[in-house]
Order: sequence, then structure tokens, then C-alpha cells
Amino acid sequence: MANQVKIGERLVGDGQPVFIVAEIGINHNGDINLAKRLIDAAVLAGCDAVKFQKRTVDVVYSPEELARPRESPFGTTNGDLKRGLELGLAQYEAIDRYCRDKGVLWYVSCWDEYSVAFMEEHFDMACYKIASASLTDDNLLRCHRETGRPIIISTGMSTIEQIDHAVEVLGKDDLIILHCTSTYPSKVEELNLRAIHTLKERYDVPIGYSGHEVGLATTLAAATLGACMVERHITLDRAMWGSDQAASIEPHGFARLVKDIRAVEAAMGDGVKRVYDSEVPILEKLRRVK
Repeated sequence: MANQVKIGERLVGDGQPVFIVAEIGINHNGDINLAKRLIDAAVLAGCDAVKFQKRTVDVVYSPEELARPRESPFGTTNGDLKRGLELGLAQYEAIDRYCRDKGVLWYVSCWDEYSVAFMEEHFDMACYKIASASLTDDNLLRCHRETGRPIIISTGMSTIEQIDHAVEVLGKDDLIILHCTSTYPSKVEELNLRAIHTLKERYDVPIGYSGHEVGLATTLAAATLGACMVERHITLDRAMWGSDQAASIEPHGFARLVKDIRAVEAAMGDGVKRVYDSEVPILEKLRRVK
């Protein structure tokens, strides 16, 4: 089918199980051991993939932004924080080995062309994710497309015209679009889940959902509404230090989300109304007029 994309050994799109991604992002706080614990939690929950973020700090941020005062465990400036959260080659090699051992896919959001080149040089990525903030960066979109790998784009803080343009730049081949609201955490009344249908009708590619809300019900609703991919941030503890922790899901919650999505998939059926064999004894017992 044209509206299916292969990521690793999995097909993602209509008629396929929801592809569930645990966004580790920067919730590892620069600690490879914490990253591994988050991978473990994602695997135990039954996720299909984990995702990280890769930035070239001095390219993504201006000198003024890096010099801005900001207290963190890494120092007193925003630059100290951003550099402290970045993982290097040895750490990503450890992640690659660990994910292979655990049998789970991993991929990244690259925020600049140097990060794409870094990943291409050292790893065989199953796909790339383009963050909402990068949706309007045509050069970065083209750089990703030149890798020849499947592309996932998130659409938070973007108008429909901006999404149209990004799709025009990228083309629709091996493209997945995620509906998203880019606030952390997002207000329930701003999730606009019906936009999943809008994107499906407009682009005719697999449409998923990237959520930053508190709770599970609305993400489950996104899957019920037809999202072929669901992405949520994962954390060991929402009270941990870090800007994304509060909008993340703890391990027991992630396991519940995966279980509920799989239950909904099993319950959806094929839409053909029928009498099940299990109903016949009840029918015989309770129906007076047959």
C-alpha cells in the first residue's frame, strides 16, 4: 500500500499495528546509564522504538543564547546546559549496542545538517525524525531526504501552509506525518485530535500523533482515531530535573498505554456486523422471539 512506510522490519500505516515510540529525547540528562534505564523501561513496556535528539550546539544556538545565564547541574549558562545534555560518539555507540542487544529500534531527531552527517557516518539509521521546530528549515529537510531513509515530521506550532510546503520539499515517499501540539505539557483543549483526520485526508500518507499532554487517555484516543504511530516522552520520574520530565510518562504509565492501545486494536474488528459463536448460548437463553 502507498500509505505504508517500512521502518526497520515493521510496516507503519493503515492496516498495521500502531508503531509506539518512547521519546527519550534529553530525559537522559547527559547520563548514559540513565539512558539505558530508559531504554529498559521502554522495552519492558512493549514499545517498538526509542528516540533521542542530536544537536550541534554551536550551530543550533546563537552565541547570545548560549551565553544567557541559566542555572543547571552543568553550570551557570544556557550553553553549559545544552552541551551537558549532548551525547557524543562513544555514548551513541553504547546506545546502538544496547538497543541491538534489547531488540528495539532507535533513531534520532537531528536539529542541524552536521548532526545528520554525524549519524550517517557512524550509524545505519532506520529512519529520521524532524522536530516541529525544524519543519520550516528547507535545507535541513533536503539534507534528511538526501539520506534516502524514511522521514517522520512533527507538525506542532505549524500552519497547514507550512506543512504543505514541507511536504512539497520532502515529497511523499517514505514520509510519516505526526499531528502535534508543541507545548510542554499541552492543554487537553489544545490537542485538536480531529486534525489527525484532516491530515489523513489532505496528504494521503501515514499520519501519527506526538503527544506532550499529561495523562494517557487522549493519546489512546489518538490511536483510536487512526494514528498509525504514537510518540510520547518517557521518564523514570516526572519530578526529576529536566525541562521535558513533567510532560513525560513514567514506566508503569507507558506500559499501561501500550497495553491499552493493543487492546483497542484488538477490539476494533473489521466493521462487519455478525453474531459470534460465544453469543449463541446467550441468544438461546434470553431471546424470546427468534
